[in-house]
Amino acid sequence: MRKVRLLLEYDGSSYRGWQIQTEGLTIQGIIEDSVLRITGERSRVTGASRTDAGVHALGQVAVFRTGSGLDPATIKRALNAVLPRDIRVLETSVAEDSFRPGNDAVGKSYFYLIACYGESSAFLHRYAWHVPQKLDLPAMIRAAESLVGRHDFSSFMGAGSCIKDPVREIFSLRIEELEKIDFMTTGLKGCFLKISMEADGFLRHMVRNIVGTLVETGRGRILPDEVKTILESRDRKCAGRTAPPNALFLEKIRY
Repeated sequence: MRKVRLLLEYDGSSYRGWQIQTEGLTIQGIIEDSVLRITGERSRVTGASRTDAGVHALGQVAVFRTGSGLDPATIKRALNAVLPRDIRVLETSVAEDSFRPGNDAVGKSYFYLIACYGESSAFLHRYAWHVPQKLDLPAMIRAAESLVGRHDFSSFMGAGSCIKDPVREIFSLRIEELEKIDFMTTGLKGCFLKISMEADGFLRHMVRNIVGTLVETGRGRILPDEVKTILESRDRKCAGRTAPPNALFLEKIRY
């Protein structure tokens, strides 16, 4: 049985996340059904990151086993022929049998888009969090500095997580202000913030909880120096709200 590696992108708007649920459509479930259609085999598709409901991916990595003789290029064409248009296979290859997309990753990158004050474009309501006020960018940047490094991120872990070790290392956390976002053959003008994070791994809702806390800092409701205290408290109730899922993108898995 070969192990086939997939590089995927998807618009998560219509799905209840990556992982198969008892009810509702999921990315994993759709891909497994598609693998069954083209190979005749029911195979578990394992992803590198369990993206939440409504979250998108530009570079998700997944694997499945198959006894089919189809070559990787044919598997790519066949999957894209049966998958819905909001899920695409970008690359396929044969992986080493020992390869595990989640455990073998040395870095995972996400970014989050915020549209600040004024009217947001009609084409961004699915992919950006509209915050109807100007945020204090320098305060947000100072607050973010406290989160870089290896820490216990219990204060930013979503309820219901079964993770036993909440320690993660954030390698980088950048906040950029953008005046334009490229779209199709034009540019959408406005005031945008792009929050980018790379870490060795993320806890449930960790990125969205960090973003929510940074936005509260930008609003002046949390002082920049208080973010370190929130981190050290290891208490989710001390941090800010969970940011909406629709503006979050899994950008890249690094091996």
